[in-house]
Amino acid sequence: MGKQTIKADTTAEAYLALLADRGVDYLFGNAGTDFASVIEALSKAQLGEAKAPTPVTVPHENVAVSMAHGYFLATGRPQAVMLHVTVGTANGVCGIMNAARERIPMLFSAGRTPITEDGLPGARSIYIHWAQEMFDQAGMVRELVKWEYELRNLEQLETVVDRALTVAMSEPRGPVYLTLPREILAQEPGDFSFTSPSVANPSIAGCPNSNVIDQAADLLSKAKNPLIIASSYGQNPDDVADLADLAERFAIPVVCYRPRYVCLPTSHPMHVGFEPAGRLGSADVILTLEADTPWIPSLHKLAPDAQVIQAGVDPLFANYPIRGFQSDLTLAGDPGSTVRAIASAMTENADRIGGTRKEIGAAKEELAETQKTLLERQSVGGPMEYPWVAHCIGQVMNESDALVSESQLPIGFLGSRNPGTVFGTSPAGGLGWGNGAALGLQLGDRSRRVFNVAGDGSYMFGNPTPAHFVGAAMELPVCTVILNNRMWGSVRKSTLGMHPDGAASRLNRSPLTALEPNPEFEKVVEANGGYGERVDNAEDLPNALERALKAVDVEKRQAVLNVQTSYDDAQALADAKR
Repeated sequence: MGKQTIKADTTAEAYLALLADRGVDYLFGNAGTDFASVIEALSKAQLGEAKAPTPVTVPHENVAVSMAHGYFLATGRPQAVMLHVTVGTANGVCGIMNAARERIPMLFSAGRTPITEDGLPGARSIYIHWAQEMFDQAGMVRELVKWEYELRNLEQLETVVDRALTVAMSEPRGPVYLTLPREILAQEPGDFSFTSPSVANPSIAGCPNSNVIDQAADLLSKAKNPLIIASSYGQNPDDVADLADLAERFAIPVVCYRPRYVCLPTSHPMHVGFEPAGRLGSADVILTLEADTPWIPSLHKLAPDAQVIQAGVDPLFANYPIRGFQSDLTLAGDPGSTVRAIASAMTENADRIGGTRKEIGAAKEELAETQKTLLERQSVGGPMEYPWVAHCIGQVMNESDALVSESQLPIGFLGSRNPGTVFGTSPAGGLGWGNGAALGLQLGDRSRRVFNVAGDGSYMFGNPTPAHFVGAAMELPVCTVILNNRMWGSVRKSTLGMHPDGAASRLNRSPLTALEPNPEFEKVVEANGGYGERVDNAEDLPNALERALKAVDVEKRQAVLNVQTSYDDAQALADAKR
């Protein structure tokens, strides 16, 4: 621990120097009139006269927040986002909800409309400074962030920055919100001293009480039909090996339900797919791992005597207004540590284990044959189907490549992927996440390729022009594949689920679901110097992927494939009933 003293012309300069000292690499920004002192300080840093995170100009707030989200997934380090007062905050709320529900830490900040009308550096000087102020700017995000505060003076700057970053990184992690009044940013500190490294550190989740671990281990050891359901397990890729060991040693089938990460590679002998319906009704002991919605109560029914163990950093998801899933035993703690502790405390039931291995092995062989037949049927013609698209992408992905999916892509057809290589959208479902998240992942690790798979609707929500602008400006050659079914497929599915024989079922395109006339999405990336191509037929997709990856790998350009896909009402109705 030591003291550093810098000469800072403004509080903004001191603020940015602190962020850099605390390990913040980038400031993802969409600037406004409140940024004057920030831009001046960043300019000094560019001239080598100050220190600051690298600024990234992002022309839409949702993309900026999503980039910080993706960068954390790649590096494990929280980043800073700064937006323009109230209006910028409003545009970033969707991304913040995604980050909040997926426990992604970041320092989400915004300027504050000047407080004073005259007399101070930074006081109001532009027409919009009156109308842009709100009585409670932070109220827009207070329910979604772990902590919010307004910087009030220079003297508290170090405490405020350290509190923001440590609260964000303490489990359960999440975004925090800091507002920065223009007058405060314009203050002139002269000499500014701070402690480096910081003496403030985040709290780390530990292991649940040993008595509770023993109870969980006893229930699972004695179970006749145990089952594990995981969703956000695997955000820390190192945890996946612990689950793989537990499931393999004790022959416990694992369902990765609506996974946001690789909870367990599909090649694992106990990976039994992505839907709980087939096993939930017969399971007598169920362990959920970081699963906010482990099943749908209106669709899936537990066995009458089933016992449920919920485990995770916050296994009851206390920030959800209502959530009533059964929990006979609740284990709060680091998910990897919890799984290791349960495995250490369990005993083997040799009779059950042998039978389970045999049954699951046969089921996986049958599934492999079914998938092979399905892919052979889907390999020609168009519009094409999602399993074929997933298979083709999986065929060109390297082991270390990353894939972001904001779509209905059936990831089971990608082939077995390594931990830390597949990322799904937050359970909040705030559309527009994928384009920015893919850029953030690429920025966080330029050594690997990043695929971004988006539906046509989510691609539009992702502000493709700003996203491709950033991709070109920062030289981030993401390969985007659009699954273009020319409609809001999820809305159509939901409607058919509630009204299977209604009027909407008799229309090919029901109201408020069709996205037609459909844009030529492949031309948006071309406007930013990238490679774009429309793909109509299944047999053309492999070669189209090769051309796109040539642009990415050789030419270092972004690529977009506008893949025309089909929509099957019968399949959608079946999905809605699962």
